[in-house]
Amino acid sequence: MAEDKIKITLVKSTLGRLERHKACVRGLGLRRVGHTVEVSNTPSNCGMLNKIRYLVRVEGE
Repeated sequence: MAEDKIKITLVKSTLGRLERHKACVRGLGLRRVGHTVEVSNTPSNCGMLNKIRYLVRVEGE
């Protein structure tokens, strides 16, 4: 059985953002603007994405 994956791309910088939001970006594995990662579709990852939805582009929901 394959896990659901979500593709996330950081589209805005984390400079000047709240420390909690920066922690969410790091927790999802994003490193720089334009960096794309695939993460599993879990409630904890979805919660982090909801918090930083203004900084990222999400594909494959």
